[in-house]
Parts: sequence; structure tokens; C-alpha cells
Amino acid sequence: MADKTPIKMLHDRVLVEVDKEAGERRSTGGIVIPATAAMGASRLAWARVVAVGPHARAVQKDDRVLFEPDDKSEVEVHGELYVVMRERDVHAVAADRVGDDATGLYL
Repeated sequence: MADKTPIKMLHDRVLVEVDKEAGERRSTGGIVIPATAAMGASRLAWARVVAVGPHARAVQKDDRVLFEPDDKSEVEVHGELYVVMRERDVHAVAADRVGDDATGLYL
């Protein structure tokens, strides 16, 4: 761990690690659809927040966030693949702390 340089996100940037199980999915009939299959509509993905910039207000480290993975910047850090985005590109946050201020809307 000592040879790894720490990373500090700037401004409102968010560094996320996309869920591994988000790639492959099953149809209602049980057919496995690989992640490489093209879809007509864009599909949102869940990811875990690894780091946030100082100006991010609604997102914290270890939150699960919903975002659109198309056209986002991917980066490899220490052999792991991450996505860098602005906080405004996050569609939803799943965390225990948001239960108090919930709007009553559910995904």
C-alpha cells in the first residue's frame, strides 16, 4: 500500500467504481444478455463512490450512485478501472443518510 500514490479529486468531480455485476444481466425468460450486447436505449448503471471533490454536496465516499455510463471518462488506477464524472451527472444516491430527507419517490 505504501507504493500507491493517494488521489485527491478536485472541484465537484466524483470517482466511482462500477458494480461488477452490472455488466451481465438476464431477461425475464432467463436468457443471459452479455454486457457487450447493444441496446436501443441507454442503460443507467450503479457504482460505488471511491472519492469526491471538495465542492460535491450530495455525494459522499462509499455511497452508491446511479449514472449513465455512456460518454464518461474512464481511468485505470493501480490496475483497477474507474469512472470520473461531475456530481451533476449523478441521477440518484443510495445511502442510509438520505432516508431522513427522502421525497417519498422511489426508483
